[in-house]
Amino acid sequence: MTILNIITNESVSKKDEKYSCDNIDLKSIPESLSQYTQVKLIGRKSKIQRNKEIHIDNFSIHGNIFSYLFAIIKKKEKQKDKYLIISISPYTFLACIVLSIFKVKPYVYLRSDGYKEYKSILGFYGPFLYHVMFSLVAKFSFLISCREHILKKKEGIVVSPSQLNDNWFSNQKKLAFDKIKLLYVGRIRIEKGIFSLAKILEKTDYNLTVVTSSLTKNINKFSKNIKVIDLKNNNDEIIKIYDEHNIFILPSFTEGHPQVLDEALARWRPVIVFNEISHVVRERKGVFVTERNIESLKETINHISSNFEKIQEDIKKNSLPTKKSFIQELKTIMF
Repeated sequence: MTILNIITNESVSKKDEKYSCDNIDLKSIPESLSQYTQVKLIGRKSKIQRNKEIHIDNFSIHGNIFSYLFAIIKKKEKQKDKYLIISISPYTFLACIVLSIFKVKPYVYLRSDGYKEYKSILGFYGPFLYHVMFSLVAKFSFLISCREHILKKKEGIVVSPSQLNDNWFSNQKKLAFDKIKLLYVGRIRIEKGIFSLAKILEKTDYNLTVVTSSLTKNINKFSKNIKVIDLKNNNDEIIKIYDEHNIFILPSFTEGHPQVLDEALARWRPVIVFNEISHVVRERKGVFVTERNIESLKETINHISSNFEKIQEDIKKNSLPTKKSFIQELKTIMF
């Protein structure tokens, strides 16, 4: 049987022979594709316990770059195996180079604009570093992307990522707009814009709930009007949290195809994004773009508050991708 080797830069923890991660894609993609072929996950060893247990049988996690690459070199001997690299990082870039040396052409799935992401993390030198890695990876692999612009005119296939199942489209609830209840779901990282948003909100009376599966010491920087919830999201527990809030806010500096945006819309919740990622709006109804300052944000929130019922009716007209359709796209591309 052909083995699909999924190679990632994400950290994976091990406890009692169970493996866990923080990123939902790293859980969902291997689990879903394992229905069609044998899957092996090759990743980095985490020093801390992660939240999302990955239900597949075959793992190879490593504490340093040398053992990580050696595991990939050993796997290349089976030419019938397939390789899916998730995102471009120094680790996965070197994995791609190693595979190319042995004339193996992997699939590389790009989830966001690496140029913007590396700039937000490394500053001026970030885009140059990513450009070098991206240019070489594009020569040695089949590219898959969540958005056309992320391919930078390179040849590749665009897919529509989603975690939405039937649960997300049932028992949607309207919420009285008696008090502004903002919600952010995602990782607590600089490029996700959460610290920028926290600074904007610190002198307001707006309440923000942050739902994450990767708590960090940086949460101590948040003001009292920001509540942080550590959630594993077993059995779509997060749906209840979406239903308890009336506006979803996505403060990221860079995004490709933000799945949390579709989750909010599936629960009939308006979404606010900042102008750096205005491209994510596309044909979606109920997504509002604001500038990254308190004056513009207040204006947008007031507009939503005044037109909440009409906006919810518009949101119902959206046609959203599903997890089933996304996995079918990947299956068609690779098998």
